[in-house]
Amino acid sequence: MLGKYWKHFKSGTDIRGVAVDAVKDEPLDLTDENVFRMTAAFAKWLRERIEKDNCRVSVGHDSRISAERIKKQVISALTKSGFTVVDCSLASTPAMFMTTVDLGCDAAVQITASHHPYHRNGLKFFTRQGGLEGSDIEAILEYAQNEENIFKNEAGEVVTADYMSQYAANLRSMIKKQVNADDYEHPLKGYKIAVDAGNGVGGFFARDVLSPLGADTSMSRYLEPDGMFPNHIPNPENPAAMQAICEATLAGKADLGVIFDTDVDRAGCVDANGKEINRNRLVALASAIALEGNEGGTVVTDSVTSSGLKKFIEQKLGGVHYRYKRGYKNVIDRQIELNESGVNCPLAMETSGHAAFRENYYLDDGAYLMMKIIIKMAQLGKQGRTIDSLIAELEEPAEAQEFRFRILAEDFRAYGEKVIKELERYAQSADGWLIADDNREGVRVNFGKENGDGWFLLRLSVHDPIMPLNIESDSAGGVRIIAGHLLKFLENYDGLDITAIKDFLK
Repeated sequence: MLGKYWKHFKSGTDIRGVAVDAVKDEPLDLTDENVFRMTAAFAKWLRERIEKDNCRVSVGHDSRISAERIKKQVISALTKSGFTVVDCSLASTPAMFMTTVDLGCDAAVQITASHHPYHRNGLKFFTRQGGLEGSDIEAILEYAQNEENIFKNEAGEVVTADYMSQYAANLRSMIKKQVNADDYEHPLKGYKIAVDAGNGVGGFFARDVLSPLGADTSMSRYLEPDGMFPNHIPNPENPAAMQAICEATLAGKADLGVIFDTDVDRAGCVDANGKEINRNRLVALASAIALEGNEGGTVVTDSVTSSGLKKFIEQKLGGVHYRYKRGYKNVIDRQIELNESGVNCPLAMETSGHAAFRENYYLDDGAYLMMKIIIKMAQLGKQGRTIDSLIAELEEPAEAQEFRFRILAEDFRAYGEKVIKELERYAQSADGWLIADDNREGVRVNFGKENGDGWFLLRLSVHDPIMPLNIESDSAGGVRIIAGHLLKFLENYDGLDITAIKDFLK
């Protein structure tokens, strides 16, 4: 059984921890020994599943200052397990999966902690089937806990590969082919595109993808890797980060602004007017692109998407909107299941910016998403249209608010599930409350114009002792009305810290 200490490294489908001893009350736990044991455990897990003696495993990392130290231990554990290691150095997370496609690797290890602060880091694993499941991570950590390994007498070799150059070339090739411009080699000539990499890995997109195709990327920002992230958090959901790319886009009079998270598995963008295309707007844009040639297709999203998005996908695009659980792996896994059952499902997307196209190995890849948008921008440009015209009919709420309630009970999951169950019963009998019939996580309730003109969703966080509450309304003041309805229920639960909603209603 996995003990408490080793279990705390599990973060969904990744391993995460503190890699730099620099923050008070966050002691270093991704020590050399622990990283070595985790990687040796992954080697054991991998060999058991693919039944191959000399596995070939690629290793890459984002720009964090702890990357080289951790990579040394990862490579040491893999080679002592008899594996051949392909050292890809600085690389995006999606590119590391693609090494299993283009380089014939049996698996890949990416050293990253996504958008988390500089002192944290982690390990993300891929096989040729995609990213690992949470149960796989638990098995690996249990092996590490028990120090089970498969060390060989002969160490494996280490080879180096500049795979990011090949990955960028693949993106350039797809843009050239699908835009099919008169100047075939420079399909983006005449376009200005601002890229904000947040000093993560994404600078390659401006330098090695867009510029060689003729785009002017001179107004881009923070392209150089810097693991201290001195300018802003590399996260499209961060307000300061989005403000930075909006400013760069407007200042440079760019046609499009692009922003990536640290390891480029997520992205957001900005139109020529400096307006964010993020969250529901980004899902709408990706859906408009994905459903071309997939009439009546299904788009899987997480649970917090808006009513306007559902209407846009189903009434404007003629698709089917399938709301599912939060967590990018959840929506991707459901997308795969739907396709395998015969449902045409070309896209799965979480509002955080994770987008997986079926055509791209069900891989959540921010660079691929932005490539698709840029191709469409260039295609529309031939007709004198801009990219924002695709989502002009998306209805957006007048107000939106998110609250996060900490669960004070020791068994937070059981307590949260109790609240959800009792809220569902309460909603069934409450006057003017209509439980959504398409919700698959928590409790989502719709309200008519007289009761707030919107909806709320209360759910249990995927990993943490938190209950997030999202409220949207199509009328000014509607969020306060809906919050007031819900407060009457929440006040009965001493195990929830509902200070946030009380302060909001003061």
